[in-house]
Amino acid sequence: MTTSRITLSRRTSRTARGAVIALVAGAGIALTPTTALAVPAAVPAAVPTAVPSSVLSVVAPTPAAQRAVATALAQVGKPYVWGGGGPNSFDCSGLTQFAYASAGISLPHSSRMQSRMGTPVGLWSLQPGDLLFYYSPVSHVAMYIGDGMMVHASTPGRPVSVVWAGSMPGFVGATRVA
Repeated sequence: MTTSRITLSRRTSRTARGAVIALVAGAGIALTPTTALAVPAAVPAAVPTAVPSSVLSVVAPTPAAQRAVATALAQVGKPYVWGGGGPNSFDCSGLTQFAYASAGISLPHSSRMQSRMGTPVGLWSLQPGDLLFYYSPVSHVAMYIGDGMMVHASTPGRPVSVVWAGSMPGFVGATRVA
């Protein structure tokens, strides 16, 4: 039997940063509540101990999403500049726009407008390349890269970086554009 390990984030409340749930695929999926990166998280007692594998679907990211992730990761360390769209500096939406342009997908240079593109996806269904949106109204976008991590250009003085997706407050949704 082949066993694969997948780590997903799950919000436990509007203010919680999230709880990491380790899933082991097989005939059923065992859930083990844990905390990650020493971030405290409350996991309700009602969390089931097993979920049938038919409840979850794991789909490999498309070639376009893989290309966008690779392009975004190649920008790590470059400076944040408001309005920057590459190739030497980026703001948040400029980074995702630049990354997806390398895969032949056109996105607007606005996090709010990008949030209206693609298909909404839940946290349980995140794949590398999905866009993560923050704050209401939307004013920040990041790219999910897998294993609970994201790449983003966050603020002046901080270069493009890879961080744990649960470390940023204000998550409001995610979309899949490829």
